[in-house]
Amino acid sequence: MGSENVKVGETWWFALPVPTNRSAEPIDITGASIVQVPEGMEVLQYGAYSLEETEGLALLVKEGEKWTPRFAALHDHSGKPVKVAPHTSSDIYYLARLKITALPDQGARHCRFVYRQGGREFAQTLDCEVRLTGQ
Repeated sequence: MGSENVKVGETWWFALPVPTNRSAEPIDITGASIVQVPEGMEVLQYGAYSLEETEGLALLVKEGEKWTPRFAALHDHSGKPVKVAPHTSSDIYYLARLKITALPDQGARHCRFVYRQGGREFAQTLDCEVRLTGQ
């Protein structure tokens, strides 16, 4: 996932993988983040938004564009645990709001989810990457 037409000063929203619970017990996601953020890219915030309210998965969108969801006007679910029922995918997904401070020479990689299940806390790192480059 990426764009080769970024400029310094732009802000982009990048969707982390949609949480899926493959187990037989419910989970409560308590946090999500990008593990490796390169120089030139700054994470301004993380948010959790409804697939319905964003009219589908906003994989990678530039802030302020016509078709970009107006995240500031939507309900951010990241303030409390996101519940995912057994054997289902969540209808809430996490995004990182990324500011380009210099042209990055590599992508942001690996998405980490922290969750509770059965009274225990777990962390899982998934492979994901966003490359934002320019000229």
